[in-house]
Amino acid sequence: MVFVGFGFLMVFLQRYGFSSVGFTFLLAAFALQWSTLVQGFLHSFDSGHIHVGMESMINADFCAGAVLISFGAVLGKTGPAQLLLMALLEVVLFGINEFVLLNLLGVRDAGGSMTIHTFGAYFGLVLSRVLYRPQLEKSRHRQGSVYHSDLFAMIGTIFLWIFWPSFNSALTALGAGQHRTALNTYYSLAASTLGTFALSALVGEDGRLDMVHIQNAALAGGVVVGTSSEMMLTPFGALAAGFLAGTVSTLGYKFFTPILELKFKVQDTCGVHNLHGMPGVLGALLGVLVAGLATHEAYGDGLESVFPLIAEGQRSATSQAVHQLFGLFVTLLFASVGGALGGLLLKLPFLDSPPDSQCYEDQVHWEVRHGWALTPSEPPFPASAPSSFLAARGAPGATLSPLPTPSFQVPGEHEDKAQRPLRMEEADTQA
Repeated sequence: MVFVGFGFLMVFLQRYGFSSVGFTFLLAAFALQWSTLVQGFLHSFDSGHIHVGMESMINADFCAGAVLISFGAVLGKTGPAQLLLMALLEVVLFGINEFVLLNLLGVRDAGGSMTIHTFGAYFGLVLSRVLYRPQLEKSRHRQGSVYHSDLFAMIGTIFLWIFWPSFNSALTALGAGQHRTALNTYYSLAASTLGTFALSALVGEDGRLDMVHIQNAALAGGVVVGTSSEMMLTPFGALAAGFLAGTVSTLGYKFFTPILELKFKVQDTCGVHNLHGMPGVLGALLGVLVAGLATHEAYGDGLESVFPLIAEGQRSATSQAVHQLFGLFVTLLFASVGGALGGLLLKLPFLDSPPDSQCYEDQVHWEVRHGWALTPSEPPFPASAPSSFLAARGAPGATLSPLPTPSFQVPGEHEDKAQRPLRMEEADTQA
């Protein structure tokens, strides 16, 4: 999920595929190692050693997921040095926030609606607000997608969809609790997918579906049951929550994302507020409701594994619900303060932020080798094409010869040309 799911979900940008997958790879690899140390000091430090195991590795994966959610909010507008600094700070705050919620407040959050999705989303949104670019319009033509970039992004969507039940249930108690978590997540995802398709057609032009909605809002069901999936949510509750999350997320992409930029000056590239922010908050509130309804009769012997403090008599169900709600406010506080601090650090000039005219462009940080690209107005085999190009495609009378040395464009060298809409991707598809 972390490397393939998140990585490919972000390749929808037509000129930022290398960076989406590559920087996801970089950030996840860094966050896994740094989080193992940070969470080790907080949870498993004993006699001068940090004890690691499957649980600590899964927790580090969760932390990497939160970092990548924040990455989605600033995708295309930050360089690798800035992203590594962001991860350095966010992993520490993630570990502290998780420790406060799970160990000090006794909050239950199996799938991370609060600790992962809400924290990662609002950390990234506040970070994006501090890094606001008033001249980003110079790169607006690169912010869209093309046919094959949307198709690759769907690989990430389906990968995340398939594995989300195991993500939510990874650290739950073995037995009925883990089975309940996987089933609730599965039902919620299915319902959010239906809700997304229905709402996308309803608000779309001429009843057409929007690929942005399908790629993202269909996953909101996994986010909204993150907190309550191990609780007695029931299949009907999971279906209702998932449908609501898919609806809210789709409407967010359609109507709220433009308002977020125009009114609040938050440039949310991937729409993490719609996929992780709002569904995460809804999931936390759903957890408050379900925790307040917990009884010994409903859970039986399983109450101890889900709500150990209630089972031991140290807390009532109402008190547990209040602690769940307080945990949401603590998460929002840590995320907001951390995002603001991170934004100030990322504005340091020596961190080499891409200019406004070169955002969402791979060539700023990667060697991009351009092949022969046809535009719709060109013939199938241009007269200027070398014979090796023609021979490889079976053109009559062509002979195979050594390939010419490829030419490379230096970022910023032809900045005026970079402002023109790019047609190479669609042309490649037609070729």
